[in-house]
Amino acid sequence: MPDTAHHEDRLQSLQRLAHRMDRAFRIPLIGTRIGWDSILGLIPGVGDAVALLPAGYILLSGHRMGASKGTLARMAANIGIDALVGTIPLAGDLFDIGWKANTRNVALLRRHLEQSAAQDEPLAKRLARRGFSNLIAPKDLAAFSRFATRTRPRRPRNRQHSGLRTAFSNS
Repeated sequence: MPDTAHHEDRLQSLQRLAHRMDRAFRIPLIGTRIGWDSILGLIPGVGDAVALLPAGYILLSGHRMGASKGTLARMAANIGIDALVGTIPLAGDLFDIGWKANTRNVALLRRHLEQSAAQDEPLAKRLARRGFSNLIAPKDLAAFSRFATRTRPRRPRNRQHSGLRTAFSNS
């Protein structure tokens, strides 16, 4: 069973790193947040390569924390998209402002670790956490079964076959 307190501390550290890289500064007039990744991307050639170092560290930390191969592949794809589009002058820098690969990767890692931790807990605890605990109580089940089996008188579907004569019938 993984040490959840250690993972939470590690995730908090990665979250702070992702925040610095993706959303550390706010552009005053338009309110968009940028980070060091966007600023370093303005330096031709070297900037994008330097910005890959923290992204690689987040990926490596995910591997060390026990992320699945699928999660690591998605994280690597986010980094690859960021690096590939970042090579395009100006358009890559604008794309980087919206893509925020580091923040996406930390969110992917957190979601994976929470799901793997949830699989280790008993079914009743998982259902209670999701708000299903009130359906397990016998009184609620009895009330639900009475509601579900309540019968109403059926109305005839077609008035001609019901035996009722209307003003518009031909009889």
